Amino acid sequence: MRRGVLLSFAAMLLAVSAGASAQGYGFAAPGGYGIKIYKTNYSLYPFVQVYLRTFDAEMQPLVNLNERNIGLMVKGKTYDPIKRQYGVQSIRQREEATRSVLVIDASGSMAASQGRNPFDDALRAAVRFIESKRPQDEVAVLAIRDTKDGYEVVSQFERDERALARRIADIRADAMQTRLYDSIGAALQMCAMSAQGSVRGGNYIVSCSIVVMSDGKDEGSSVGRDELMARITNMPIPVPIYSLAYSRTDPTWFRNLEALSKNSFGIYYNVGETTEQMQRIVESIQNILQSDYVVTFRSYIPVDGERHSMKIGVEYPSGSGKYVYDDATFEAIQPPPVPEVMEMLRQLDRKIPAVPDGNPFWDTPGMGVPGVGGE
Repeated sequence: MRRGVLLSFAAMLLAVSAGASAQGYGFAAPGGYGIKIYKTNYSLYPFVQVYLRTFDAEMQPLVNLNERNIGLMVKGKTYDPIKRQYGVQSIRQREEATRSVLVIDASGSMAASQGRNPFDDALRAAVRFIESKRPQDEVAVLAIRDTKDGYEVVSQFERDERALARRIADIRADAMQTRLYDSIGAALQMCAMSAQGSVRGGNYIVSCSIVVMSDGKDEGSSVGRDELMARITNMPIPVPIYSLAYSRTDPTWFRNLEALSKNSFGIYYNVGETTEQMQRIVESIQNILQSDYVVTFRSYIPVDGERHSMKIGVEYPSGSGKYVYDDATFEAIQPPPVPEVMEMLRQLDRKIPAVPDGNPFWDTPGMGVPGVGGE
């Protein structure tokens, strides 16, 4: 088994050394897949937790990743997977929380006409999105309305499904203007200020996403599309925008939503007039948010308060010879001496005990792959 793992990992190293030009960081080439590291948590140092999102060419998450799919480098040196100094888990079964902001177009053009009510379908989809979340996940709701800001805060970040559903049920499609960009900008600000990385109610908050339900038309926003696109590009932590573009009259403005989604590692859904499918789409979005992975590894760099580089590579499926990678940094800092932290460190120490010689890397750097050519 050792020989097979090392042969596979050796091939990944060759792919990494070829450079990032083949697919680039975080993008899936046609027929390929990608990964995006969006957060590192080193508050439990020497243990580092790396949160990453994976996606295939259709922007759907890769399933059933395990240690055989993952390669780890720290400061250019490769961890030996046989030494079991890192592990990977799906966030679905973990206690970390996600946050989402629903942006609902409540302009009059979304209201019922000729016996059809796409706006009601959007509200039902919003409730279904909430019903599909985990208990610890939080959702905020903005409605595009005729206010001085161009939107109404229907709900701040909230876990209670019933409370959120009641507030959504009170939204009316009566706005005369659609300040779409101002509303999405406000959602981005809520994500940026949503204490990502903090702990609320015992759950570590790791990500924030935006779900937009609109026809994509903007009227009178103080923020232009180009400015909003630049803001998305420059955000230190990616905030994906999942847009559901629907209209009973004119799809001309759908391209605005498509551009925002593609620029933010989100997904654009062209719903058109078939708004009944929106509930299935939001379930798919929740599946994406809950399919992130956490790679936990033990670092052997002494506490120095400095920032250090790392890379994570993914081969999918295992043994396929197709590889992508992304890089990030972490700080070697001493954790606070509080009982809760000390207990978490003890738990991690039991799961990933230190190697006796303090060397998690391949034992023969620069001399080929151990196990190749012999057991």
